[in-house]
Amino acid sequence: MDNRVQHEESLDPSDWRQLRQLGHRMLDDMFDFMQTAREKSVWQPIPSEVLEALAEPLPQQGQSEEATYEEFLKLILPYSLGNFHPRFWGWVMGNGTPLGMLADMLASGLNPNLGGGEQVPNHVEHQVVEWCRQMFEFPEGSSGLLVSGGSVANLIGLAAARTARAGFDVRKEGVTGSRAPLRMYGSVEMHSSLQKAVELLGLGDRALRRLPVDERYRIDTTELRRQIEADKQQGMRPICVIGCAGTVNTGGLDPLDELADIAEEHNLWYHIDGAFGALAYLSPEMRPRLEGLSRADSIAFDLHKWVYLPFEVGCALLRDEKVHRATFALTPAYLSHGDRGIAAGPPWLSEYGLQLTRSFRALKVWMAFKTYGAAKIGRLIKQNIDQANYLGALVRAEPNLEQLAPIDLNVVCFRYVAPELDETALNKLNQELLIRLHESGAAAPSGTTLGDRFALRCAITNHRSQRQDFDQLVAEVLQLGGQIRKEASVQASK
Repeated sequence: MDNRVQHEESLDPSDWRQLRQLGHRMLDDMFDFMQTAREKSVWQPIPSEVLEALAEPLPQQGQSEEATYEEFLKLILPYSLGNFHPRFWGWVMGNGTPLGMLADMLASGLNPNLGGGEQVPNHVEHQVVEWCRQMFEFPEGSSGLLVSGGSVANLIGLAAARTARAGFDVRKEGVTGSRAPLRMYGSVEMHSSLQKAVELLGLGDRALRRLPVDERYRIDTTELRRQIEADKQQGMRPICVIGCAGTVNTGGLDPLDELADIAEEHNLWYHIDGAFGALAYLSPEMRPRLEGLSRADSIAFDLHKWVYLPFEVGCALLRDEKVHRATFALTPAYLSHGDRGIAAGPPWLSEYGLQLTRSFRALKVWMAFKTYGAAKIGRLIKQNIDQANYLGALVRAEPNLEQLAPIDLNVVCFRYVAPELDETALNKLNQELLIRLHESGAAAPSGTTLGDRFALRCAITNHRSQRQDFDQLVAEVLQLGGQIRKEASVQASK
């Protein structure tokens, strides 16, 4: 036996005082970054030299923490996507809070695994899920899980639907055990994550029936009823209706209460994709617009959107805990639960989803509701909806702008128009306008296509936005649109 003293290493710093100083500097720098967000460009192109610097070989030897942080300041901080900025309205992204950043730091410091076990972080997540249950007026005993976001929450909801309504033991037999093809139903405005979920569940894309929408981008319930009956007559097995509480393109609200009636009539699971829109339920003024939400069997929603938290934290909320657990629970010997000791505690969260390794996402949610309260978050959500209507009014007041969809929640779709241009030319103009708007750093909406018309799309889930930001957006769009229009006229005259 070798009794010589071996040199053993650790990743703790050799000088805690020095790292503490660096940590305080990092904290101050990030607070400055957030505090001065309005002074920055929303986005800027990444210089080639930055990409070249990042594309280095795997480092074999380390460097000081200070040197690494300096590279972060130079290469990473200036070129992140600007969803922290008050004029970022691209896709649907919440923009985080200073408190949320600190909560993530605390969670990383504790570094718990929330798969299960007797530790307070597990109790915190159970409490956060209980708050979500209360928030949406689900019955006591309902179940839920914090996940990365709406995509996984949708997958959990549809997986539970398959378990509950397939008519056989899906986990044992697989989907090939079905004597009839399984079918799910939603509108053509459904989020793409629902298609991915259906595919991952082994049902195939053709199992997802896409129904037309009306002029407000709401599912056609007459056609839905017809399709369900037609599928039954053809020997198929309808299992789930999907409602949208805020469609991704326009923020349209499906008739949630009527969809609940249809699901009940046909004994179908009722899933609501409420990625951002479901949280409007926190606003007393908006709650009547979401009537029927509390009748769902499952809801998917993102707390990192309209609770304004840092990525990533979404939630799947399910009415039937037994179905939820039956869909995912699997307890091998090495994960046996106990009545005492570390393996005791509340129900293991790993038995309600895909992950055994789970971060402490719940801490930032817990701290947000404790600090701000649900009422204030509801007011901020209503503020964003009011801002969307303010932007809509600005658009309608300008002869060179056109609103392309109704404003039901927080999404505004519009475009620059010119009487001398046909639809093809207008689409080309607005596509170029969006790129120039991004490159200017002034504002960052996203783009989408409604029918055959390209639209600038502002999805407002931003607690830093103020009405002056929408005034600036409209001014920038008019200026850039006029510039591109003039360039096109000059080009055409040559």
